[in-house]
Amino acid sequence: MSIEAGLAESPLRQARNSAAFWAATGRSRGHEVIRRRGFLAVAGDERAGLRVLIQEPDLTVEELAEITELAARASGPVDAEDPFSVTDLNHLGDLRSWRMPVMLRPPAPVAEPAMEVVRVHSETDLRAAERAVIAGFELTRFEPYRAGEMFPTALLGQPGVEVFIARLDGEVAGACVTTVENGYGSHYWVGTPEAFRSRGVGRAVMLGSLAPLAGLPVTLTSSKAGRPLYESLGFTVTGQSTWWASR
Repeated sequence: MSIEAGLAESPLRQARNSAAFWAATGRSRGHEVIRRRGFLAVAGDERAGLRVLIQEPDLTVEELAEITELAARASGPVDAEDPFSVTDLNHLGDLRSWRMPVMLRPPAPVAEPAMEVVRVHSETDLRAAERAVIAGFELTRFEPYRAGEMFPTALLGQPGVEVFIARLDGEVAGACVTTVENGYGSHYWVGTPEAFRSRGVGRAVMLGSLAPLAGLPVTLTSSKAGRPLYESLGFTVTGQSTWWASR
């Protein structure tokens, strides 16, 4: 595949990879996973809420109506993302909306991280990763903390899903999750608690988790603050993803 073709296809690959990641998350949490041609949704509980991943740029009237119904009866917060930025979901309720860049990194060698980064295998490390992500993203919906609620132990057994942690001075200072789907990798929940920021943790956890994916194209959706880091690691902006979330 040419570089141009890869750039053009990356929103679709991000859509498919996000669906794979959230389906794996939903299964591991015991939540309902709803698959349709144009979207995938995970209907969770009052804390996890409803997650909608748009999969095609041309949703049918029926698909849009089903998303609307799912949002109306959601038992918790509503989150949705459209990597194509063509579907209007502002009618779903009191949601805030914003855009974030979809980015692509072609297959390329990866430098060694400046601190220890390991793939999570143990329950202890998974709980540490969970806490780091909740703190890093200030996920108040998962507070007070309940061990295994965000990252159940079953997540480690989901095909294509890996969790990584970075250690600094003997403490878990950052974490992320990667998913491989149909020959593409992607990153999620790249988080660093406030106490460890501006110390190279984000770069380290990205490098350590990119190493097993060096032979694959990798996509992600970036925050404004994270974009310079990802660009320095070889990612290029390929489009804009629109997100919605409960206020």
